[in-house]
Amino acid sequence: MLTSTANYEITWDKLPDDFVLDDEPVDNINQPPLAAALTESLELAGKLPDTAIAITNYGVCATLNQKMVVKAPDWGYVPLIRVPRAEVKRSYTPQLQGDIPTIVMEFLSDTDGSEYSNKPTYPPGKWFFYERVLEVPYYAIFEPDRGELEVYQLDESRRYELQTPDANNRYWIAPMNLFLGIWQGTRQARTGYWLRWWHENGEMLWWGSELVTQERQEKESAQQRAEQEYQRAEKLAAQLRAAGIEPEL
Repeated sequence: MLTSTANYEITWDKLPDDFVLDDEPVDNINQPPLAAALTESLELAGKLPDTAIAITNYGVCATLNQKMVVKAPDWGYVPLIRVPRAEVKRSYTPQLQGDIPTIVMEFLSDTDGSEYSNKPTYPPGKWFFYERVLEVPYYAIFEPDRGELEVYQLDESRRYELQTPDANNRYWIAPMNLFLGIWQGTRQARTGYWLRWWHENGEMLWWGSELVTQERQEKESAQQRAEQEYQRAEKLAAQLRAAGIEPEL
């Protein structure tokens, strides 16, 4: 499958079985928990069907001028895959195996700023690859230590434009029908800034631990209401007996 734009020839080819992927360890200690949190809340809210995938440190492929390019965003969302999931365990090629990712994210760490690289020559920079080759509609760059989030969207000229957050400091990701924003708190022993999803009505998509807490609180509240109702009934029965009236059981 071939796309031609300007001086670049883009083809959508499957990653060869003998292609050596970068197996270096993740250089950002925040990446795994941040990515897992984004995925978990989507799953629990029913926003990650079997036909969609959340990619994290996972090779996204395209062939640029007959040379294979693989980039592994810290997190991304693909709304539809058209092949069995077993075929996309190692890597994913948009157009060939499914849709272009709706959004990709990079979590900043002590690196060389490659998240902003617009380098067009091989191997292309991340920014160039997401914007010009893949044409991913949304690109988010998150600095977890300071809680700073930048969200870019492809404009009419097919270039990334920095978006302005709403009054709640959140960004509307239209294809997902969700807001993306920053939340501060603790999850699994990590206290700091997190990326969270919100419904259009402002309701946050919860993590599993939060759902467990909610269910426990609702159970405790129900028990308290039942105890209060029992005490009121006992008090009323005592008052009736004091007045010479035997209450009906």
